[in-house]
Amino acid sequence: MKVKEIDRLDSNVHELIHKFILQLTSHESTADSTLIEAIINDGNSHLFFAINDHGEYMGMFAIGFYLSPTGKKAWIEDVVVAISYRGQGVGKILIEFAIQYAKEQNADTLMLTSNPERITANKLYQNLGFQQKTTNVYRMELYH
Repeated sequence: MKVKEIDRLDSNVHELIHKFILQLTSHESTADSTLIEAIINDGNSHLFFAINDHGEYMGMFAIGFYLSPTGKKAWIEDVVVAISYRGQGVGKILIEFAIQYAKEQNADTLMLTSNPERITANKLYQNLGFQQKTTNVYRMELYH
């Protein structure tokens, strides 16, 4: 298996992202071609797929970087493993890749959030060294 950054948009990539998002959330994907193209062309946002030796797409994640007064931060988003590949270590490989990638980009801190109901994912994150932070996360939908 390899983890590959998506560097161009085609109909296959767009369809795969849509399928993965549907496995991650019950919300309809807002990842239209304009948004995906913007992610691909943005130097601070990166989208990766896990692909097996047969060319099958097994999972994805996005990682974004930003600067703040407390350092360079990286944030992992939209980690999803295809249902047919869950329990086979794909998520672990994706997150290990994200950790290494963040280090290579000189990030000081790597963060992610995970729904508490995703017990297996939360266990994985803790096993890989992420520490649960006691904080409140607030969200505001600005354009919906």
